[in-house]
Amino acid sequence: MTEQQPAPENPEGDEPIKQRKNGLYPAVSDELAANMKTGWADTELRDLQPVEQAPHTARRRAELSARFPGERLVIPAGNLKTRSNDTEYSFRASTEYVYLTGDQTQDGVLVLEPTGAEGHRATIYLLPRSNRENGEFWLDGQGELWVGRRHSLSEAERLLGLPAADVRELADALRAATGPVRAVRGHDAGIEEALSDKVTAERDEELRVFISEQRLVKDAFEVGELQKAVDSTVRGFEDVVKVLDKAEATSERYIEGTFFLRARVEGNDIGYGSICAAGPHATTLHWVRNDGPVRSGELLLLDAGVETHSLYTADVTRTLPINGTYDDLQRKIYDAVYEAQEAGIAAVRPGAKYRDFHDAAQRVLAEKLVEWGLVEGPVERVLELGLQRRWTLHGTGHMLGLDVHDCAVARTETYVDGVLEPGMVLTVEPGLYFQADDITVPEEYRGIGVRIEDDILVTEDGNRNLSAALPRTSADVEAWMASLKG
Repeated sequence: MTEQQPAPENPEGDEPIKQRKNGLYPAVSDELAANMKTGWADTELRDLQPVEQAPHTARRRAELSARFPGERLVIPAGNLKTRSNDTEYSFRASTEYVYLTGDQTQDGVLVLEPTGAEGHRATIYLLPRSNRENGEFWLDGQGELWVGRRHSLSEAERLLGLPAADVRELADALRAATGPVRAVRGHDAGIEEALSDKVTAERDEELRVFISEQRLVKDAFEVGELQKAVDSTVRGFEDVVKVLDKAEATSERYIEGTFFLRARVEGNDIGYGSICAAGPHATTLHWVRNDGPVRSGELLLLDAGVETHSLYTADVTRTLPINGTYDDLQRKIYDAVYEAQEAGIAAVRPGAKYRDFHDAAQRVLAEKLVEWGLVEGPVERVLELGLQRRWTLHGTGHMLGLDVHDCAVARTETYVDGVLEPGMVLTVEPGLYFQADDITVPEEYRGIGVRIEDDILVTEDGNRNLSAALPRTSADVEAWMASLKG
């Protein structure tokens, strides 16, 4: 990784460009500075078309405007976060900002400024292309020749379908602003400081909650992106099955890396840390260390999702026999979880309570645990006291979208106590987990964990399993694995 080099201390009267200590060049000569200002072709992109989601983001902003008339609304994308010293984590714009703009640019800010009876005027504030007069484009660590070309403001306007302005002027403008203001917090400390005397935590949270609830029902663009994410995820699972022999020779990290390759080739990234849990690691719900052995005869719980270029993520889980065949006990546990998932999926339909699919799946699992003699019945008693939770542990699903746990700050009454509507997308993912040190179950159960998870779209007349292309029954999983291994 190369080091940036010193710039003139204060070129053209601008702020000095921050330098890395211990660079090899002590300074930039006047002659070199002059040379670097000239001889560059015009690269302005003039034939850009709006991004696919532009009409959807415009409608979303209109809904937001109608909810908060007469108030200035500020939604930042966020800033780079330092990983170590002078290296940063990959940037991921805030979900609220992406949802309302379609943009993913660091330091961007969407501002909806009230215009009286006409609602709001939306402006997106961005960094313009890096400056060629003061040397920023080749000397600054975030300059164009270091990290790549930014869109010009006029290019951004054409892509996003709303006016663009220089974000470096925004903080001062917000400090001078009058009237009520709400902002999405937690992403841009500079913007929050500029608004510190104008906002309240309660009012800001109302803004964040409203945007979260906007996202409960997906539009056609979002459903299409989620299907793309799922389709790529299915191919990623196929990739993993084909290399299980290599994972046995190395570790769970081979599985993690294999799926990550598919995510980067076909999408933006993984939507969350992949859970590549072999053997007893499958009983740890969020096992993301992925550094354990992969052994024939044990199970692999793979919970992973591709994130599309527009940042919508899949979230799918399969529990696979590493050698291609479930043994009798593994099959019994797997089939019980499958039966519970079938009951949960059947409960997903418009007008149903959100909790119905969870309750349906938990009932099946409780019945199995009683039948196997692992907990004393009757089933109604087990469910009333939640005794099945020793082995089921988690809720049976969650909303899915731009975030893997989407709409997370929505009000309880509109989410878990709400009613399903067409366009909602949720996971159905029951599981059974018998910890390696759980002496309340027979020894042969210990260390077995099974989860099956699919991404379900609520339709007008029921539901559609977006991840149906990935086999689910134990017999189908075995046949699928055998076909992939040739």
